[in-house]
Amino acid sequence: MITLVPFERVTHAVMEELKVRLLEVFAAEVGSVPPIVIPLWTYEPLRGQYNAHSLLQVLQEGKGHERILGIVDRDLFVPRLNFVFGVADPVGHRALIALPRLQQGFYNLPPDPSLFLLRTVKEAVHELGHTGGLEHCPDPRCVMYFSNSLADTDQKDYQFCPRCRTKITF
Repeated sequence: MITLVPFERVTHAVMEELKVRLLEVFAAEVGSVPPIVIPLWTYEPLRGQYNAHSLLQVLQEGKGHERILGIVDRDLFVPRLNFVFGVADPVGHRALIALPRLQQGFYNLPPDPSLFLLRTVKEAVHELGHTGGLEHCPDPRCVMYFSNSLADTDQKDYQFCPRCRTKITF
């Protein structure tokens, strides 16, 4: 079971695309809960970003085979990095993805809704893969390849390579 937890303003289109694609990739039931409020204490005013680890703590831990995926339409960071597309807590079976930097508009480019949804799915599968015990993969086409930029995200698939597919515990 994968439970999607939107933080405040996440569109219906994002939620529906994630439900369809995560079912396809993981062959697991995908549900969702109503949006939750972003706690003020997770915001870092000096950076103008939200602390990804703090938001991850807000999500309840998954029990048994349940996975929790938070979706937030805010820019995230972790210490020592300028930004992150997402983070995961493999022990707690929870993950979080950030939407702003996946959108063309963030870079002053014309919107591309289908590309944005595909990037969102890739990041969701990647972070959920970490909750299933996977590390980063050296195959640049595998969804578990580390994305240091959107170019990395765009070149990979939203599926696991054969090696990672055999290693995931979900």
